[in-house]
Amino acid sequence: MTYPASSLGVGGRSTFRDSQLTADPLVPTGDPLNWGVVSTGNIARTVTKELALLPDAGLHAVSSRSAESAQAFASEFGFTKSYVGHRQLLADDDVDIVYVAAPHGQHYSIVHDALTAGKHVLCEKAFTIDALEAAELVRLAGMNRVFLMEALWTRFLPSFQRALQIVHSGDLGTPHWARADLGFPAPRTTPLGRIWDPHAGGGALLDLGVYTLTWPVSVFGLPETVTAVGQLSAEGVDQQCDLQLSYKDAFAHATCSLVARCGATATIAAEDGRLDVFEGGNHPRTLVLTDSNGDVRAERFQPAGRGYTYELREVMDCVRAGKLESDLMPLAETQAVMSIFDEVRRQLGVHYPTTAERAE
Repeated sequence: MTYPASSLGVGGRSTFRDSQLTADPLVPTGDPLNWGVVSTGNIARTVTKELALLPDAGLHAVSSRSAESAQAFASEFGFTKSYVGHRQLLADDDVDIVYVAAPHGQHYSIVHDALTAGKHVLCEKAFTIDALEAAELVRLAGMNRVFLMEALWTRFLPSFQRALQIVHSGDLGTPHWARADLGFPAPRTTPLGRIWDPHAGGGALLDLGVYTLTWPVSVFGLPETVTAVGQLSAEGVDQQCDLQLSYKDAFAHATCSLVARCGATATIAAEDGRLDVFEGGNHPRTLVLTDSNGDVRAERFQPAGRGYTYELREVMDCVRAGKLESDLMPLAETQAVMSIFDEVRRQLGVHYPTTAERAE
């Protein structure tokens, strides 16, 4: 399957932003905007703690399937209101932005409802179950003139933006090879039990492959071909997989696993040097640069909070500016990556229930 590079930024590669290297996301940039958080799981807790660091982010409402869970979450973090079910939250006129932190299998229906209600949306990665769902949500966001973005927090970190700046500057020469890996032994019990559930969009690819794929796609653009190998779990989801991405003058590997503790590393190799992230490839703190003489230097970064603050600031700045998408995480790229994932699952033999089947 061929993926046209023209759907990304200049030259088919992801854009970077110089100001992202020095911007302080904790400095308010306008009047407060009220957030509504859908779900009270682990990632919702993590991101809400980061939201609380932004002085112009109002913690207005939270929803859960359980009234007790929603009330406890609201009390813990200081939300003004709690609701049972996302539809009650979406009916609240004071909610400006909705953060969707539910499992992948629920993203489409919740985001669909939010966009229809005229709410701006930040949706956790992976964006949807498949490319068809992603395309419909992008269409709906455009029709309703509201902001929509996939919450791939890595893309907004100063360290990642700096890595792109270095690679695209040509200081290392032309890049020809990339590799990224991420993995951990995932338990089958709550709260990570959903990662093995086909109905929830389980598997390594949607949970972790988003991170490993973002390195080669950001450097080279969309691949000409993708070849996947992997193993399926007893539940029928991919427990680990390796993607080989082919380009005209480059190739890359993106590996993810739910059964092995991978290194969480990334490497970009070019003619005159190499950039390495030796740990925390999805949230790099140190970039290691090696030139053609073998000389090594390191650049270190200390994010604000745990690092989610940068994507949250991006959403608020875009909404205030009247933008419908972020140039650092464009919707065309989100859709293209979902298409790649569709092809990978086809090659591996992974099948997810349809939207209607998941709703039953």
